[in-house]
Amino acid sequence: MKPTFAIPALAAALISNPLEAAMKKSVTFDSAGRTLAGDLYLPDDYREGDKLPAVVVTGAWTTVKEQMAGTYAAELADRGYAALAFDFRGWGQSPDSVQYLEDPARKSEDIDAAVNFLASRPEVDGARIAGLGICASAGYMSDVALGNEHVRSLALVAPWLHDRQIVEDTYGGPESVAALIEVGRSAAASGEPVILEAASMTNENAVMYQAPYYTETDRGLIPEYDNKFNAASWEGWLTYDALVTADSLRKPTLLVHSETAAIPQGAKEYARRMGDNATAIWLEDTTQFDFYDRDESVQTSVDAVAGHFERTLR
Repeated sequence: MKPTFAIPALAAALISNPLEAAMKKSVTFDSAGRTLAGDLYLPDDYREGDKLPAVVVTGAWTTVKEQMAGTYAAELADRGYAALAFDFRGWGQSPDSVQYLEDPARKSEDIDAAVNFLASRPEVDGARIAGLGICASAGYMSDVALGNEHVRSLALVAPWLHDRQIVEDTYGGPESVAALIEVGRSAAASGEPVILEAASMTNENAVMYQAPYYTETDRGLIPEYDNKFNAASWEGWLTYDALVTADSLRKPTLLVHSETAAIPQGAKEYARRMGDNATAIWLEDTTQFDFYDRDESVQTSVDAVAGHFERTLR
């Protein structure tokens, strides 16, 4: 692993130089026979015929394109990139017969389709495409980066990267994990989907009870947010190994995380296993939810990501 760096959030924010607001185009593309809705962000001064470096941006679990994915995509467009945020199958504006399923394999398939779509766009230089995965989708984006030749560079912000041991440590031990997997299997076998509330301040049975960001109307609890979770998701999510790609991925990768954010041990292990192909930046006193929309945390993270892409997409 390359050297890691600790950056105080306030000091790092001073190096950012945001430009004017990005323009946004509504786009659609196909994945597994379904139509996905996306927003393509471009620099405000974009001129027809320009070929830009480009990034597919994906967000935390259960989220839609208007949340942290759109926030980071707009910031990257301000820095000269074409950036695509989109809704996965069954979420937001991307309808599907199966809804609200947090399935790593399914979501990775959608990201792969998004990368291929972005490579075909007239605004994009197909030789300079990167992936940015935030939180849970960091693992999915890494899976795609391993197999899709269009992805030349990778960045993971506040990455939730777990394996079996981290899952057990996070979800209350082997018995608790086994019980959740059984819930998921029962839901998958049910004739009707079992849909849970994803986040709530009052419903103790919500998947995320009293979690910041998701339960705040001035942050993540926006009208576009589905705020749903298909209980059939549990087995795929809990048995997913997001660290395994680190053993084979040879593309330049940046990880931006914090000791005070979620499961930092996963990011450390991922970077260790990638060796010299990975660089890690550690922000101080930054929570998982700060990474999603707090200005200083976002600006610091995007500056680091844009710098990484500038160096590795040449």
